[in-house]
Amino acid sequence: MTIPLSYYVILSAVVFLTGVVGVLIRRNIIAILLSVELMLNATNINFVAFSRYLEDLGGQVFVFFALTVAAAEVAVGLAIIIALHRSKESINIEDFKLLKW
Repeated sequence: MTIPLSYYVILSAVVFLTGVVGVLIRRNIIAILLSVELMLNATNINFVAFSRYLEDLGGQVFVFFALTVAAAEVAVGLAIIIALHRSKESINIEDFKLLKW
């Protein structure tokens, strides 16, 4: 018995929407970073599901590279968050006006 492709697509959509809601609602930098990772993992679910469905390893190889880039993104993101926390003593988005004109 195999799981239909539509189940994976629905799961991916739910995970992606959870990430979008987290980015739009949260005001904590770490929660926003985690929400972006959720969105990236939702796309990875789609890549693996379609790769398995089409019996092509290209999607799974792309997911491997996407996960390595995501790990680097988290490392750089956490370094930036630590630097911002040391300078402002907060990780709340409203406290940072550095990127605004």
